[in-house]
Amino acid sequence: KLNVSKKFAYLSNLSYFLPQVCGCIILGFSIWIRVSSTQQVNTCSHTSTIVFAGVNLLIAVGAIIMILGFLGCCGAAKESRCMLMLFFIALLLILILQITGGILGAVYKPQVEEAFKLSLNASVNALQSTSEEYKEYQEAFQKFEREEKCCGLLDGPKDWGEKFNRPSSNICQCDLEKPSPDLCIPYQNRYIYKKPCGEVIVQQIKDNLVIIMGIAFGLAVIEILGLVFSMSLYCQIGRK
Repeated sequence: KLNVSKKFAYLSNLSYFLPQVCGCIILGFSIWIRVSSTQQVNTCSHTSTIVFAGVNLLIAVGAIIMILGFLGCCGAAKESRCMLMLFFIALLLILILQITGGILGAVYKPQVEEAFKLSLNASVNALQSTSEEYKEYQEAFQKFEREEKCCGLLDGPKDWGEKFNRPSSNICQCDLEKPSPDLCIPYQNRYIYKKPCGEVIVQQIKDNLVIIMGIAFGLAVIEILGLVFSMSLYCQIGRK
């Protein structure tokens, strides 16, 4: 039979293995968001810094959690107090940063929303521009409109300015054979998509944030377990 110390070490290894699994999940999910959001961000390039900053932070956290899980496993297996203390301190710092980030996010939510609206307004100006500098961006946005069945960013066809009224323009035009009133509306003798793309982008961001918050909450619970096991094992090794 395993003695009490070995049994405790076994449970500790399990608690350190779980952060590794969570780290893998966070890393994989954040990379998926980074890749899948590329098209979304290209259509609203002025918000790319805001969107990708959070995703890049998730990638870093996932990688760090994986490394910490390995450090905790080694410390428990070798009964190294130094490694266990390093694991405890690093995990505690991450937990504090998570809580701080959540509090700051709640406090500065109005400012973030206002900054996002300003970035959308800047993107509207890019849609209306006749400069060649924004031609590629405008083409990417039209592709996004067709894929997501939306029009403009904030005020529908008005966001395109004079470009919308050009004779050869098919901006926002419904590609459906039988336009549904839920998706399309008549406008200047043609059917265009009803929903502004800004609403689509905001909804996509909100959906991703809900998933991220769920993962962060689950990870916080596992981090607390890791802290308890590592400190308990650290104290038990010290008594030998």
